[in-house]
Amino acid sequence: MPESKARKKAVDKKRSKNRAKERAAANKKLQSVRIADRAWVPYVFVPVGLIGVIWLVVFYIAGATLPFMAVLGNWNFLIGLGLIAASFFIATFWK
Repeated sequence: MPESKARKKAVDKKRSKNRAKERAAANKKLQSVRIADRAWVPYVFVPVGLIGVIWLVVFYIAGATLPFMAVLGNWNFLIGLGLIAASFFIATFWK
């Protein structure tokens, strides 16, 4: 038995639904790319870690002679190690 012809209105409606689905899929894919873009991570975690290491090295070498480090005392350990820990935390965002 031959298939009946579809009405123009029904065909247009079906096409518009398909286009809407395609647009939604494209938007979802584009959004996931935006969220997954983590190119900034190495540019942040490397300097933060290096600043932490440099802070500790400067404290060990010249901590008593630098006025701001002498005032902080042993809190310099917390600052340096905190920066290094923050660097490792930031590194977990890298994909």
